[in-house]
Amino acid sequence: MSTKFTQIGGSKRSLHVQVACEMARSIILGELPEGEIIPGEMDLCTQFGVSRTALREAIKLLTSKGLLESKPKVGTRVRPQQYWNYLDSQLLDWLIDMEKTAYLYEEFLALRKAIEPEACASAARFASVEQRMQLSELFQKMDSIAKGFDQDVWVDVDLEFHRLIFISTGNSFFLPFANVLSTMFKSYFHHASKRGTTCIEEHRAIYEAIMAGNSEKARQASQALLTASDHELEAIK
Repeated sequence: MSTKFTQIGGSKRSLHVQVACEMARSIILGELPEGEIIPGEMDLCTQFGVSRTALREAIKLLTSKGLLESKPKVGTRVRPQQYWNYLDSQLLDWLIDMEKTAYLYEEFLALRKAIEPEACASAARFASVEQRMQLSELFQKMDSIAKGFDQDVWVDVDLEFHRLIFISTGNSFFLPFANVLSTMFKSYFHHASKRGTTCIEEHRAIYEAIMAGNSEKARQASQALLTASDHELEAIK
């Protein structure tokens, strides 16, 4: 084991999070490769300059995200990437902070293509009157912003627009994409709108189809938006 950690500073309340973040960095960057047994508790406590309690909380946090697993008489091992919990917003934050974004954006867009058209179709069928009113408010803001493009404001409203669509499906299994993936949505939208474009007409088509209760048109409009998003992603590589 050649990886060495530096001592952690800051408030005691956040020590375990700082430790977890540093260990996650080493795992994500491959400095602690999958299958590797991490150093023992005393060794890590010394390296980080933290108590056993803080270290154990950090290990517990990383285990909950699928990055580590502990076994009696074996130790704590780095888990393969296939077990990482990509629906965990903190893990996504770490990946983005470490600029592990190129493949993330491509995979994220592929996932959106698989599920978002169906979410739009479901929202067209099941959105409540209140949710349709909220969607109308959001789209009017988007339409106004698009005329005098402000990226930061656009991203915030765009995020809420898509988030509301997932919520409006009435399907509990779509909710993680409305809540947990807010981090990924926001980072992705910042990159997808770098060139000052908003795909406002594609958003308008989604909005009008949902408001009309036309699920097939909502599905098609979402597919058109995601195809446009694919071109935007290619343009900024």
